[in-house]
Amino acid sequence: MRNLSYIWRLARFRFGLYLLSGSMDSFLLYLLPLVPALIVRQFFNALTGQRPAAFDAWTLLALLLAVAVINLVALIVGGVIEVSAQQIAAALMRTNVLRQVLGYPGARALPASPGEAISRLRNDVQYVYVFLTWTLDPLGQIAVLIAALVVVAKIDPRITVVIVVPVVVVVTLVNFATRRIQRYRQASQEAIGDVTGLIGDAFAGVATVKAAGAEDNVVTYLRTLNEARRRATVNDQVFSQLISSVSANTADLGTGALLLVAAGAIRSGQFTIGDFALVVSYLGFLTRATSGLGEFLRKLRQTDVSFNRLEAMLPDAPANALVRPSAVFPKEFRSAQPVSAGEEINRFEQLEAMDVCYRYPESGRGIERISLGLRRGTLSVVTGRVGSGKTTLLRVLLGLLTRDAGVVCWNGRPIDDLAAFMVAPRVAYTPQVPHLFSEPLRENVLLGVPDRDHVLDRALQLAVLERDLAQFEGGLDTLVGPRGTRLSGGQVQRTAAARMFVREAELLVVDDLSSALDVDTEQTLWDGLLAQPDLTICAVSHRRSLLRRADQIIVLHDGRLEATGPFGDLFESCAEFRRIWRGEEEMEAAERKFPI
Repeated sequence: MRNLSYIWRLARFRFGLYLLSGSMDSFLLYLLPLVPALIVRQFFNALTGQRPAAFDAWTLLALLLAVAVINLVALIVGGVIEVSAQQIAAALMRTNVLRQVLGYPGARALPASPGEAISRLRNDVQYVYVFLTWTLDPLGQIAVLIAALVVVAKIDPRITVVIVVPVVVVVTLVNFATRRIQRYRQASQEAIGDVTGLIGDAFAGVATVKAAGAEDNVVTYLRTLNEARRRATVNDQVFSQLISSVSANTADLGTGALLLVAAGAIRSGQFTIGDFALVVSYLGFLTRATSGLGEFLRKLRQTDVSFNRLEAMLPDAPANALVRPSAVFPKEFRSAQPVSAGEEINRFEQLEAMDVCYRYPESGRGIERISLGLRRGTLSVVTGRVGSGKTTLLRVLLGLLTRDAGVVCWNGRPIDDLAAFMVAPRVAYTPQVPHLFSEPLRENVLLGVPDRDHVLDRALQLAVLERDLAQFEGGLDTLVGPRGTRLSGGQVQRTAAARMFVREAELLVVDDLSSALDVDTEQTLWDGLLAQPDLTICAVSHRRSLLRRADQIIVLHDGRLEATGPFGDLFESCAEFRRIWRGEEEMEAAERKFPI
């Protein structure tokens, strides 16, 4: 089975710890408790004198105490080792999932909502790592059954049959119920994901919900999903408990039959009091081993569901990517070698794109055979009407969308993996809709970049955020709220711009950076930015002030390159550019007449 193959790979990741955990939790928990029964048997034989005992009563009591102490220590040490093995396995799976998802071009959409993804990373990973430390339990359970069979068979062979029958019944029952176990677990996990997904979406879109007056509708829908979750969870838990109860009751019936056989053996003189004490001591462990085997088989079926849900987050990943060995602790990660902007491959001189194509699979729209060039120290503005492909072009050049065809060269060198190459300090990017985290403003700007040589101060100055900071009660330590909800649209854009500036990249790529800025702030921002020496910028914009200042303008129309050149040439030769210019002129006039 595939899930057993995955479990084996997880076990091999820290194999010594896995074996130690299995030895402590399985063998000691199942085999060690058998020892007191043997001592008790000797004790009663010594008291009754029915059979000779190897030790006197006081020695046997001392042995019982020693076994109890060993068992207590084993439980404590085994618990620590078990939790360590579980958390390491959890860290491995979550690291592999996040590494693969974040490595997709453009952080491609998850198979479900972010809330559902969190549910899988939390709940499904938990089911897997808990089951991992169960996998050696059957060895302990089988060892208990074999040991019990060997010991008891010497007393009365009929008892061995009574021990085996419940085990066969439990295994048959669980195998018969396999499909229903998996169906209920799948429905339960999906229902939990639906609820967490809606909660995440509601928090992310709280402004939209309030603006639409849809609070009651969202709450009603949440109640509907919660009711579906309740029903699915009840079905899953009730059926799981049913399987567990039947397993336990089957074992208890076997225990009753065992007692009846033992009672008959005592009457006939085949059992001594010590033999009976041994059998009674074994009853609890035999019951536990039998019902535990049923639990193991049930969890095996449910774990398969969790593996399926986790793999669904990695649609194009290599085989076994979920459980592939990798670094999971900070000390295991090799420090990435800092990329020096002065190296020949990183210092930007020119970027060329030749016959670049990309089409969205869902709609078939995109960009077609676009060729362009960017030169060091220039401002290039990409413009076009809505839907012309401006944002798509930037994302393809950055590797956020994987191009269908074409070549992109950096300083004349073709780049195959644009997503890995087009990063700081080569390239820094601000998207059309920036994403801020519910963290202090400082952390949203730096995102882990050390604030050396006052780089943060310079970035804030370029982003025209200094006046805003003076108004914030906490300054740079002000919490921006989920997705920056405590900031205005313009403040969000300028915070994202500051985040780009602290990277001190060779090439800045911005997508409609100033769409939420007032005219004065926009002018100040671009004046400061274009005053920087030797800076290269590629910007999507339709602002007339920026179009006039561009060294080259790239005009897109319906996903194709309509024209490229300086402002004067395009205004004379390109009808599409004149339409864009006039449309922006009318919009700016409307903004002056009806200021926001």
